[in-house]
Amino acid sequence: MSETTVTVESPATGTATETAASCCGSCDTGATGAPATGTAGRAVFQVKGMTCGHCVTSVTAELRKIDGITDVAVDLATGEVTVDSTLPLADEAVAAAIDEAGYDLVGRLG
Repeated sequence: MSETTVTVESPATGTATETAASCCGSCDTGATGAPATGTAGRAVFQVKGMTCGHCVTSVTAELRKIDGITDVAVDLATGEVTVDSTLPLADEAVAAAIDEAGYDLVGRLG
């Protein structure tokens, strides 16, 4: 495993975050991001199986397909995915998106 530093910019806030994360080697990144602020709703989910930047990209891409989602931030160290949305999020829609990305939704944390 290698360790990579990646700068991730949140589209909602324009804030860049530099992070380091272990990578499984399937890509050349390892990324996490801080949650954005200023949106109508926020939910935090526990996701199992993410290990690198490719995981972050896959989960983020699938979640962004859900109507109303404005930002997704993934913390690889904890497996927490923070989702900001202008609409209420159905756990079933989030679970389906996480599954489509190839990971397991453990549950909603907040």
